[in-house]
Amino acid sequence: MKSYVDVGGLAVAEELYNFVSDQLLSHASMSNETVWGGFEDLLKELGPLNRSLLEKRDQLQEEIDGWHKKNAGRNDDLSAYKAFLYEIGYLIEEGPDFTIETANVDPEISEIAGPQLVVPVSNARFALNAANARWGSLYDALYGTNVIPPEPGLEQGAEYNPDRGDKVVAYALSFLDKTVPLSSGSHRHVVQYFLEKEERTPRWHLRATLADDQIVSLAQPCQFQGYLGHEEAPSTILLRNNGLHIEIQIDRDHPIGRTSRAGIKDIVLEAALTVIQDFEDSVAAVDVYDKVAAYRNWAGLVDGSLKACLFYEGKQHQRKLNQDRIYIASDNKAMTLNGRSLLLVRNVGHLTTTDCILDRDGDQVPEGFLDAFITSLCALPDIEKRGGLRNSRMGSFYIVKPKLHGPDEVALTNLLFSKVEQVFGLDQNTIKIGVMDEERRTSVNLKECIRAVKDRIMFINTGFLDRTGDEIHTNMEAGAVPPKEQIKSEPWLLAYEKRNVAIGLACGFRGKAQIGKGMWPKPDEMAQMVATKQAHLQAGADCAWVPSPTAAVLHAMHYHDVDVHEVQAALASVPMPAVDTLLKTPLLEGRALTDAEIQAEINNNLQGILGYVVRWIDQGIGCSKVPDVHNVALMEDRATLRISSQHVANWLHHGICSETQVRTALEEMARIVDQQNATDPNYRPMGPIFSDSLAFAAVTDLVFKGRSQPNGYTELILHEARRRAKKAL
Repeated sequence: MKSYVDVGGLAVAEELYNFVSDQLLSHASMSNETVWGGFEDLLKELGPLNRSLLEKRDQLQEEIDGWHKKNAGRNDDLSAYKAFLYEIGYLIEEGPDFTIETANVDPEISEIAGPQLVVPVSNARFALNAANARWGSLYDALYGTNVIPPEPGLEQGAEYNPDRGDKVVAYALSFLDKTVPLSSGSHRHVVQYFLEKEERTPRWHLRATLADDQIVSLAQPCQFQGYLGHEEAPSTILLRNNGLHIEIQIDRDHPIGRTSRAGIKDIVLEAALTVIQDFEDSVAAVDVYDKVAAYRNWAGLVDGSLKACLFYEGKQHQRKLNQDRIYIASDNKAMTLNGRSLLLVRNVGHLTTTDCILDRDGDQVPEGFLDAFITSLCALPDIEKRGGLRNSRMGSFYIVKPKLHGPDEVALTNLLFSKVEQVFGLDQNTIKIGVMDEERRTSVNLKECIRAVKDRIMFINTGFLDRTGDEIHTNMEAGAVPPKEQIKSEPWLLAYEKRNVAIGLACGFRGKAQIGKGMWPKPDEMAQMVATKQAHLQAGADCAWVPSPTAAVLHAMHYHDVDVHEVQAALASVPMPAVDTLLKTPLLEGRALTDAEIQAEINNNLQGILGYVVRWIDQGIGCSKVPDVHNVALMEDRATLRISSQHVANWLHHGICSETQVRTALEEMARIVDQQNATDPNYRPMGPIFSDSLAFAAVTDLVFKGRSQPNGYTELILHEARRRAKKAL
């Protein structure tokens, strides 16, 4: 039983009350009564509106289900379907053109294109690693991944492989030749870097002596930004291209530096410009203890106090936030660059409630309200510039808001943030919003969603998994959907990706806000990522999600290859795909599937669901690498769970597969998942008695009750099962 503290008309769980009182308010001018009174006022004003909008979701879904049932076989009658959507208020008329007015946005969002990391804030070590992923070693990223293929003689082993190291160095120097080329020759031929002043200017210029004694400069001298060490033999050379920095680190006594003509020991890239510290899809937070642990980590990131201990090579090591990086600029003045990524937080959506607080009627409060309130309270030291290390130099706080359905729900979030600002005495629009374009009703009304937050929006993005999960659920009654890989080439999905960028550009995002693209899902397949993820930039994205600091370093190379600002300028004149294309539901419609194809799709879906859920329920792990049926590790969170469960539910509903077939496959795939996790000492097998496994029961519910879950979300089933598992433990 939880203990509660009565504050006004609220009952606040003691764990949360003490955290706020002892940690967040210890150096603040507000009292507990002021804080919780403010939250109660917010709840009274906005709670009924939130409930009303959730009821509207259900009402619209019921009407769409009814239309498809009544108009079976009329999926090609797009004009009738579109008219119906306008009639029920699912589609709304677009207003006049406008430009967003967001101000005080940090340059990592408004001006510079670069990788974006997403990390579960509940894991302190991961959260710190991500926050420190602003800078990363290109040598390490290349050596430790398959970007350098592990061919015979080039494998990674327990000892350093010099042949593999040579390949790494050659790759990295080729990157320098392409990104920061010399006026003549190659970085491979440099034997000495040094600085020189020209008589007509007091600025230092980078020079390089080549093996043939030729002295050369940079092809673009302005790329040289600063240095460390002595001018005649600098220890660090700082360069910049497309807004991103590169360090050439020189140490002829270093084991790697000794093998380099120029003494280069490493090349370090500015990588993850921004990080989303996630409270949502990648965490398993089901009670006050989970929530407070996550809030405490976030508070520690903001004030610089968060630390994490880990053991490797028999020693204890402590992780903490990196300090800023200081250089001597080319004009001989001190120069400071941010040593950490700019941190954003992702709150939960509007659906779930939490018993961290009970209202006057004893009802749970909206979890998204609590997230906005507490994460903002945690951020006050940075906003008010009374903490240690700076996060936002502009005094802003960035909340990414997921799972919003249409302009009314975006407008509710705008009101929510305004109320939080009032309670904490912040200027209006201090809290910026990132609107995740991952629900169908938001996609088809994206321009009006942006209008609802035009003074605080800083981010929109696209994501195949959640967006497709909602597409399947919304049009569940329209018919059976194709296999997931086929859905990726459907016209509606391509229109969705292009419209998101086009609408963002039309609304004036350039120079003010980010346009993002989705996650690279294969954390061990970095060669494939390096070969393909450049497409996100070529599509006009300022940022794209990566699963690790290493991936951020490798993805950073793409931003040196592609000038996103030039791409966006060119795309501004490209015609926008019509909303009609977005409304064309992906359906099989006569395309025949073999029994083998059907079974393979079912197995792949169920294996992924089981592999993810078993860790979520039994271990409280909200984001993990899950091997698929081919043993390819995929980075999974609740978004992957949503699309897979909805896909199986759709095929069950339309008779593509049978209940018996799915139940049999569930047990077969569970045995495979048990085998894949056999070496994990914390793993609890689902078999052989599957009826004893809470995780297996939860997966069964996700599949067979998938049609009845609000918008196909998985949280309600997962949370209940995880709470039962914690109680049992």
